[in-house]
Amino acid sequence: MTEHVLRGLDAANPLAYLAALGTLRIAALMHGAETVAMRWEAIEGALRPRLRIDPSATGTTHAEGPESALCEGLLNALRQPAELEALSVADDLTLPLGQWRQLCERAAAQSTSPASGLAAFLPAFGSDAAEARENGKPSGKMADTAFRTMSGAGHQHFLGFMRTLAEDTSAEHLHRSLFDTWQYDDPVESHTMRWDPVDDVRYALRARDSSGDPERRRGGSMWGANRLAIAALPLFPTMPTQGGGLETTGFTVVKGEGAAWTWPVWQPWCRLDALRSLLALRELQAPRPRRDQLSSLGVIEVFRCLRIRQGKYRNFTPAEPV
Repeated sequence: MTEHVLRGLDAANPLAYLAALGTLRIAALMHGAETVAMRWEAIEGALRPRLRIDPSATGTTHAEGPESALCEGLLNALRQPAELEALSVADDLTLPLGQWRQLCERAAAQSTSPASGLAAFLPAFGSDAAEARENGKPSGKMADTAFRTMSGAGHQHFLGFMRTLAEDTSAEHLHRSLFDTWQYDDPVESHTMRWDPVDDVRYALRARDSSGDPERRRGGSMWGANRLAIAALPLFPTMPTQGGGLETTGFTVVKGEGAAWTWPVWQPWCRLDALRSLLALRELQAPRPRRDQLSSLGVIEVFRCLRIRQGKYRNFTPAEPV
């Protein structure tokens, strides 16, 4: 088997974990879900993913080596219309219920596979079966994913930033995110999904106002990781609740702390279909997940972080084992 240790990704970092899952999903779309698997190993002081691809499905190799071939292949797959269409439905997930319903009906009519295209992304973005509330009142707009971190304030657009990352990310950006120690040397301005705890740049903790900080034009982000993380969102669909709300796979409400995201790290080889079930395990949402039960399923660690609000934006805290 062709294997790649993704040395740049640390399971304890929310953004890096999403990037790993995005890599697995895109590789599965490239080569077939039955030929691609992932596991996690303790390497250089962190849990890092190992990606395995059946050599019969890899096609030709890149002259610069297998890592470059992987990154070129991932980039080509990320640029396919099916991976880009959903990013262009709006700038933010604030569409009226009727408009979102029409998009979902269009996705259902044109879908040939629920693994890609609108049919993959729209359920992860939100639902017209639940209504967002503004100032405690129904807004007439769709409810959206718990991964949403911005909605247009300060010219920060959730889907708009996705499109910018999709356009600007290169194979080199992917390589540096997957295989190198993160240096955060990509410009952060308009190029972050705010899923990395380092994106919490509150003014009170900085020497200058972050909105006008020239350093944001020179560094602070990892474009490749953010682009791959976007590709992981179809693995976290939303679901309306009986009370009229909307829940996102992997999230729960922690009393007194707000929304928390919990994710598993597994040791056996795991393919994409099995991963979907693993991410949705109810036991993961327990205040203290039962490790004996999870270990029988191959889970070797469980991380949890909080989603916090900073003004009109959301951020994620550093994760801790639970």
